Amino acid sequence: MRVNVIVNGATRTVDDVWEGESLLYVLRERMGLPGSKNACEQGECGSCTVYLDGVPVCSCLVAAGQAEGRDVRTVEGLAPDRDGLDPVQRAFLEAGAVQCGFCTPGLIVQSHDLLERVPEPSDAEIREALAGNLCRCTGYEKILDAVRLAARRKAGAE
Repeated sequence: MRVNVIVNGATRTVDDVWEGESLLYVLRERMGLPGSKNACEQGECGSCTVYLDGVPVCSCLVAAGQAEGRDVRTVEGLAPDRDGLDPVQRAFLEAGAVQCGFCTPGLIVQSHDLLERVPEPSDAEIREALAGNLCRCTGYEKILDAVRLAARRKAGAE
């Protein structure tokens, strides 16, 4: 089947998509967007989180055909321009919230969504928003620091 989808603002067409292929597979293997990670393929870890029509979803659970005609935004598409980083991406780097990097794309997308909805989240709100994203390296404290830093910067406090 042919799938037409808007990815990071550009219309993309992928041919010969098997009905069982996930959006994650199409993004990574057919479109060359490796940012979203393939970790559990069961929607349990959050590493493959992308926006689908503005809502964060685990792309491993979305059949590629379900994305037909829809808008997908990946971690690669968060930056305001091709050479820069989104404030959340920059905060993750500066706070040391990136270790192996496998969970990072999903955490960044989920954190980005949280800060769009709640500009100054409490620690409890941050923890709740990131509850579906698993990290085996950091112990989460640096991740929380990164979200706090991004929130301060977006509010103009830093």
